[in-house]
Amino acid sequence: QAQLVESGGGLVQAGGSLTLSCAASRDFMARYNMAWYRQVPGKQRSLVASISTRGITTYAHSVKGRFTISRDTGKASVYLQMNSLTPEDTAVYYCNANPPQSVRWGQGTQVTVSS
Repeated sequence: QAQLVESGGGLVQAGGSLTLSCAASRDFMARYNMAWYRQVPGKQRSLVASISTRGITTYAHSVKGRFTISRDTGKASVYLQMNSLTPEDTAVYYCNANPPQSVRWGQGTQVTVSS
Protein backbone atom coordinates (compact mmCIF):
# COMPACT_ATOMS: atom_id res chain seq x y z
CA GLN A 1 0.00 0.00 0.00
CA ALA A 2 1.77 3.09 -1.27
CA GLN A 3 1.81 6.33 0.66
CA LEU A 4 0.43 9.44 -0.88
CA VAL A 5 2.90 12.14 -1.93
CA GLU A 6 2.11 15.79 -1.34
CA SER A 7 3.92 18.72 -2.96
CA GLY A 8 3.58 22.40 -3.68
CA GLY A 9 3.94 23.93 -0.25
CA GLY A 10 6.19 26.84 0.55
CA LEU A 11 6.48 30.28 2.07
CA VAL A 12 4.01 32.90 0.90
CA GLN A 13 2.91 36.32 2.11
CA ALA A 14 -0.54 36.88 3.50
CA GLY A 15 -2.99 37.36 0.67
CA GLY A 16 -1.00 35.14 -1.64
CA SER A 17 -1.85 31.84 -3.30
CA LEU A 18 -0.47 28.32 -3.51
CA THR A 19 -1.56 25.15 -5.23
CA LEU A 20 -0.88 21.84 -3.55
CA SER A 21 -0.73 18.55 -5.43
CA CYS A 22 -1.15 14.99 -4.23
CA ALA A 23 0.00 11.99 -6.23
CA ALA A 24 -1.92 8.78 -5.72
CA SER A 25 -2.69 5.77 -7.87
CA ARG A 26 -5.48 5.60 -10.39
CA ASP A 27 -7.07 2.67 -8.61
CA PHE A 28 -7.00 4.48 -5.28
CA MET A 29 -8.41 7.66 -6.77
CA ALA A 30 -11.20 5.79 -8.51
CA ARG A 31 -12.28 3.96 -5.37
CA TYR A 32 -12.20 6.57 -2.63
CA ASN A 33 -13.40 10.01 -1.76
CA MET A 34 -10.32 12.19 -1.26
CA ALA A 35 -9.50 15.03 1.09
CA TRP A 36 -6.89 17.49 2.21
CA TYR A 37 -6.06 17.75 5.89
CA ARG A 38 -3.77 20.05 7.84
CA GLN A 39 -1.99 19.95 11.14
CA VAL A 40 -0.23 22.51 13.28
CA PRO A 41 2.08 21.57 16.15
CA GLY A 42 0.19 20.61 19.27
CA LYS A 43 -3.14 20.19 17.50
CA GLN A 44 -4.94 17.32 15.87
CA ARG A 45 -5.02 16.92 12.14
CA SER A 46 -8.18 18.50 10.74
CA LEU A 47 -10.06 18.11 7.49
CA VAL A 48 -9.77 21.11 5.18
CA ALA A 49 -11.60 20.03 2.04
CA SER A 50 -12.97 16.86 0.53
CA ILE A 51 -14.09 15.68 -2.88
CA SER A 52 -16.15 12.61 -3.59
CA THR A 53 -15.61 10.19 -6.43
CA ARG A 54 -18.44 12.04 -8.15
CA GLY A 55 -16.80 15.42 -7.69
CA ILE A 56 -18.95 16.71 -4.85
CA THR A 57 -16.90 19.05 -2.69
CA THR A 58 -17.12 20.15 0.94
CA TYR A 59 -14.98 22.63 2.86
CA ALA A 60 -14.16 23.55 6.41
CA HIS A 61 -15.82 26.80 7.35
CA SER A 62 -12.48 28.53 7.79
CA VAL A 63 -11.44 27.97 4.15
CA LYS A 64 -14.75 28.10 2.33
CA GLY A 65 -14.62 30.58 -0.51
CA ARG A 66 -10.81 30.70 -0.48
CA PHE A 67 -9.74 27.10 -1.18
CA THR A 68 -10.76 24.84 -4.06
CA ILE A 69 -10.23 21.10 -4.13
CA SER A 70 -10.16 19.21 -7.41
CA ARG A 71 -9.20 15.79 -8.67
CA ASP A 72 -7.89 14.41 -11.94
CA THR A 73 -8.40 10.67 -11.96
CA GLY A 74 -6.54 10.31 -15.25
CA LYS A 75 -3.46 11.91 -13.70
CA ALA A 76 -4.13 10.19 -10.38
CA SER A 77 -3.84 13.52 -8.60
CA VAL A 78 -5.74 15.69 -6.16
CA TYR A 79 -5.18 19.43 -5.95
CA LEU A 80 -5.85 22.19 -3.45
CA GLN A 81 -5.88 25.71 -4.81
CA MET A 82 -5.45 28.11 -1.89
CA ASN A 83 -6.15 31.81 -2.31
CA SER A 84 -6.20 34.75 0.09
CA LEU A 85 -3.94 32.91 2.48
CA THR A 86 -3.63 34.09 6.06
CA PRO A 87 -1.09 33.24 8.78
CA GLU A 88 -3.77 30.99 10.31
CA ASP A 89 -3.42 28.74 7.27
CA THR A 90 0.15 27.90 8.26
CA ALA A 91 0.33 24.13 8.73
CA VAL A 92 1.55 20.89 7.26
CA TYR A 93 -0.94 19.80 4.63
CA TYR A 94 -1.68 16.14 3.88
CA CYS A 95 -3.93 14.34 1.47
CA ASN A 96 -5.65 11.04 2.12
CA ALA A 97 -8.89 9.28 1.54
CA ASN A 98 -11.97 10.49 3.36
CA PRO A 99 -12.25 8.92 5.87
CA PRO A 100 -8.46 8.67 6.07
CA GLN A 101 -6.50 5.44 5.91
CA SER A 102 -3.76 5.38 8.52
CA VAL A 103 -1.28 3.48 6.33
CA ARG A 104 -1.55 6.08 3.58
CA TRP A 105 -0.34 9.17 5.42
CA GLY A 106 2.59 10.73 3.59
CA GLN A 107 5.12 13.32 4.73
CA GLY A 108 2.86 16.22 3.96
CA THR A 109 3.89 19.58 2.58
CA GLN A 110 4.61 22.62 4.72
CA VAL A 111 2.70 25.82 4.04
CA THR A 112 3.92 28.92 5.84
CA VAL A 113 2.08 32.22 5.49
CA SER A 114 3.88 35.31 6.69
CA SER A 115 2.05 38.40 7.89
